[in-house]
Amino acid sequence: MTLSTSGTTFRNPFTLNLETPAMPLSTVRLVNAVFYAHHGVMKEEHRLGGRYEVDVAMDLDFEEAAREDDLTKTVDYELVYRLVQELVTSNRFYLIERLAYLIARRVLEVYDFVEAIEVTVRKPNPPVGGTSDSAEAVYRTRR
Repeated sequence: MTLSTSGTTFRNPFTLNLETPAMPLSTVRLVNAVFYAHHGVMKEEHRLGGRYEVDVAMDLDFEEAAREDDLTKTVDYELVYRLVQELVTSNRFYLIERLAYLIARRVLEVYDFVEAIEVTVRKPNPPVGGTSDSAEAVYRTRR
């Protein structure tokens, strides 16, 4: 629907344009995957280890996978879990920021149809000299 005022035509922003459909964008999430690992700036964190929680949100078009009920056309979150587990438990980093970054890069490497990703790495009860539920690093990127 268009509106016309003194010879100038405007498209009504409240009408749905069915002629050029937008690409569907959906999200697959892995929420609160928990691991025991050895990361942190303090020596005790590397020696004793601690709990780490990871969230991964992946934006993609999974309409075809949903229509056809086909796992090969979407993200397999079991594989994503294993990728995260490998990175978290097989390395020792000072920064959870590095973990978030590497997880995101690895998922994008494996799934070329993921358009954007957000990875959150949480460290419960971080050693901050006081009470804090957690510290977290969030890394977001898109292709």
